[in-house]
Amino acid sequence: MPATLEDKLVVAISSRALFDLEEENRLFETGDAQAYMQLQLARLEVPARPGVAFSLVRKLLAFNDPAQQRVEVVVLSRNDPVSGMRIFRSVREAGIKLERGVFTQGRDPFGYLRPLRAHLFLSANEADVREALAQGFPAARVLTESAQAGSNHPSEVRIAFDGDAVLFSDEAEQVFQAQGLDAFQLHETDKAALPLPDGPFKPLLAALHRLQQATSSGMRIRTALVTARSAPAHERAIRTLMNWNIAVDEAMFLGGLPKGEFLREFEPDFFFDDQTTHVRSAARHVPAGHVSHGVANHPPPAR
Repeated sequence: MPATLEDKLVVAISSRALFDLEEENRLFETGDAQAYMQLQLARLEVPARPGVAFSLVRKLLAFNDPAQQRVEVVVLSRNDPVSGMRIFRSVREAGIKLERGVFTQGRDPFGYLRPLRAHLFLSANEADVREALAQGFPAARVLTESAQAGSNHPSEVRIAFDGDAVLFSDEAEQVFQAQGLDAFQLHETDKAALPLPDGPFKPLLAALHRLQQATSSGMRIRTALVTARSAPAHERAIRTLMNWNIAVDEAMFLGGLPKGEFLREFEPDFFFDDQTTHVRSAARHVPAGHVSHGVANHPPPAR
């Protein structure tokens, strides 16, 4: 039978999100492509160290077994094919099974998300992430300075999501930004029984839910909603998830408290948020990514 990605959770990931290539990237950003290629070639036998999203990838791939491949991870990188050799050798040395990659040698890579049917795109490149989100793919800019994931839960993929502008649309956030907290609380109380529109990461949450329901691999998924909402605005978020027939394992309604220390206790393999302040707070404790979507990421109007 021909190879297919149907019925799989597909993650597309850049080489810098998967491995720690920050030293090499500094040379890449000088614009000297030949010197960068020579450096990667010189380090061909030197395995790159795990990057911020490595733990997430390793655990997701553990859902696969010889009888059924439920997860596909594809390297989608602006690197050149020569540098791609080092990436695949680093993958082999790390002991994970990753077979597919697309290396564009500086060209925009996000166009390949469509034939991949990706449920998630992780990259350190802000422009690529914005384009992927604009095309309807769940995507986040990996903060390469993030703390590495912990090792206390080897049989669980732990993922934490913000709510508004991530799992849900930014409808309510627009009210908050324009009219303030009181108007936001009133808006959400009045619409408590009305599900929020889908946000950019609903497809990923749904795919994770399907993966959990289908697996017998011994691995499991634990999810958390970590939001600045508080009562009474919590109700609409919970009812929205109920309407989707998708449950999260934990929900934290923090009323604007910094999220970092709460995430440190949850110990996710990755956290997604649209607000840079929350992402930076989280990155001090856990792997984190910025979802550049919604009103909080729009430039302020010209004065």
